[in-house]
Amino acid sequence: MANRPRKPIPKTSKQNKPHAGVIKRVVKKPQKKLKRGSWLSSTLAIAILLSSASLVMAFAWISVLFIFNPDQVSWLNKILPAWAQISLGKHERPKTLKQIQLDLSQKNQIFGENLPLRQDAKDSFLLPVWQQRANCQSDCKKLVELRVYERSKELEFKSQSENYYYLTTQLSVTGPEESFVISPSLDGTLELQDISVPLPLTEVQRFDGGTPSPGVWFNLRGKRQQGTGAIAYGHIVYYNPERTNLIQMLSWTSPNGQLPKWQQVTGDATKELVVDETIGLEPHLQVYEVKPVKLLLKPIELEAISLKSPALKDSAYQNALAIARTGLWTPAFEWLKFIKKQHKGVFPQAAQAQMDLIRLHSQLTKIQAQKKWASPSQEVLANLIDGRWEKALEVFEASPHNVQEIATLLKADKNRLWNRTAQALRVNPNRLEVQAWFVLILAVQQGEEHANSWLKAQPKITKDNLAYIQGLLARLNGEDAKSQISSTHPSEIVGTVQPITQVTSTEWLQPNSPADLKLTDNQVWYQVEVSAFNDGKSWLNSPFANLKPPKTDTAKFFWKTLGITSDPEIQIIVWLPNGEQKITIAAIKAVQLQGKVLRLLAMGPKIPENQNDVIQPKPLALTNAALEWIQPSPITLQELYQQNPQGVKVILSSLWKSLQQSGEVPAGAIPSFEQMQQKLGDWPVQVIDLTNNAQPEIILTISAAAIASLNQSPPEIQGGNTEQHRDRTIILSDRNQVIYTDFTGNDLQRLSAIARLSDVQSLALLVENAQNYSLRRWSEKNQRFE
Repeated sequence: MANRPRKPIPKTSKQNKPHAGVIKRVVKKPQKKLKRGSWLSSTLAIAILLSSASLVMAFAWISVLFIFNPDQVSWLNKILPAWAQISLGKHERPKTLKQIQLDLSQKNQIFGENLPLRQDAKDSFLLPVWQQRANCQSDCKKLVELRVYERSKELEFKSQSENYYYLTTQLSVTGPEESFVISPSLDGTLELQDISVPLPLTEVQRFDGGTPSPGVWFNLRGKRQQGTGAIAYGHIVYYNPERTNLIQMLSWTSPNGQLPKWQQVTGDATKELVVDETIGLEPHLQVYEVKPVKLLLKPIELEAISLKSPALKDSAYQNALAIARTGLWTPAFEWLKFIKKQHKGVFPQAAQAQMDLIRLHSQLTKIQAQKKWASPSQEVLANLIDGRWEKALEVFEASPHNVQEIATLLKADKNRLWNRTAQALRVNPNRLEVQAWFVLILAVQQGEEHANSWLKAQPKITKDNLAYIQGLLARLNGEDAKSQISSTHPSEIVGTVQPITQVTSTEWLQPNSPADLKLTDNQVWYQVEVSAFNDGKSWLNSPFANLKPPKTDTAKFFWKTLGITSDPEIQIIVWLPNGEQKITIAAIKAVQLQGKVLRLLAMGPKIPENQNDVIQPKPLALTNAALEWIQPSPITLQELYQQNPQGVKVILSSLWKSLQQSGEVPAGAIPSFEQMQQKLGDWPVQVIDLTNNAQPEIILTISAAAIASLNQSPPEIQGGNTEQHRDRTIILSDRNQVIYTDFTGNDLQRLSAIARLSDVQSLALLVENAQNYSLRRWSEKNQRFE
């Protein structure tokens, strides 16, 4: 049938018109009247057709909704039988906050605090999702996910008493790797070793006010203890409202603990993101501009302003950037201002951004150079960093003591001053003050002969300038200065510090005495009682019975023995009520030995007052080279039990006995192992060799809350002893014997840190006692820390 040939159409004279006879028959066909029944049938048919068309259109519309937004047809499930329910696929019904929280808790996750995305926080918000960190004592939540929720606008949910929300987007979060976080703090000669683990993010902050729009910016951050300070780190995340997605824009780290901020740096209306990577007196700011990109899901990016490629093909401009890259920010900025004036005040946008970055650094170095420093070496360093060559020479020439201290600074310099001076000479090889510093650094680091050879080889040096610089070399190489430089060692001192208001000069020893002990602006006096120090050969501990200074040149003996000539700075560490550390740098100005007690007199800015000297640790004085902090990664007792079941049984028994002896838990029978394991299994422990026998010891640091959880009636057991608020530590040997404990009755004793001392094979314990700090090392002979 399908292949049956069709009949040919008859040809007419005008094939484009219908056949005339057919038209005639249609016109002349008589019309019949419809009967009543026929009319009703017709009407019913029309109605059925119309209703069918409506149903078809309705089903078509529902199909469209189902394809593009299945949640819009979820109401049909209420009237459809179970077998006919509409599958919503991956789309979920909206949920209340309680339902969202319940879902997260079932996944062992924690519901964070909502952060609004619009003016009305009920319409749209960012939800941080946290997870409990194992083996943790502080900042125990880590960020694992960010979610964005939008309030449901369907009538079905608007009529409910609670708000319903759709999950519109989510972003998995992992902290930056440890190698990235600590990289700015490392010396260029050091290598990263097995530190590629991600660090936890513990806080989420929304940037408010002046951030680039549209969109919302968030800072995900954490902190890592590094020596006596803390490094801040994190990610910057952007919420794009047009695509309702979250974008991780960049990772950041700040060795000095500063948080990123939006700041007006360049000339346009949009603020830039500034990340502070400053270390000590060396300013280092990363500035990121918001730049548009042609990506559907990522319309913008953060681009760092770089000084590597000059934005102008101008030799003077390129030289200015070269000296800026070495850290001479202020001379570079002054030169750029002159160059811009030559260009009639007009710079390309990229050149202006580079100039603004240099200006920002210059502002910091100027502030440092204008401060009044307690230490001559600090003052010289601040002046040289800012390119104040003449001012730095004035400090050098002020006194023989200054010469000694500054020579030690130059000897210890790791190319930062050398690079600045060398670059400044390339730009202007005949500037006297720069030549002088170049020669001084060369003499200290490579010898006087090398320095003199370079100096005499300069083609345009005058006789007067040659004589002046050789005079500086004579000061540097004086017998007193030479002996001090060659015999010094790094200052390694640990002690307890307290502010004092009055100082009697005759009670203190200083080189070149009698010297006038006067405070400079905004400085106070500190008295440091030395607990231990390294004399360049070994560590000595208080009381200093065998410290016998000569009757002549006593001050110089102490300066040499304590290493103060090499490094007169000392850190003063104070613990704030929230547990954070505040570090203040002071300068050692004098020494005192009374009986067997050795004290230092230091000058520095005022430190925060210790509001509760019982609960908070005492202020600690520490020179930079004294200790290297050791922080073993913790595991739980439960995890340790899987590795050493028998050892953990003995450990728990010994621990419970120690708690009973100190009155922390009631006396009586020791609970069964299963009971103790249930109560103590999640407690964190650290495993490290402290006795130098290649076998690890077990360190348990126990919080007051953890101890209280063991008691049925804490008040009766603990009484009113405020010492219970401090964490306490117990250490067990590889033979499961208690070799250190803070549970010593009423005596104040707390383990503050584990540290490595220079030239000492075994590790040391830094212990806070009733009056001071002490360093305790393991005695192989006596089998104890002493």
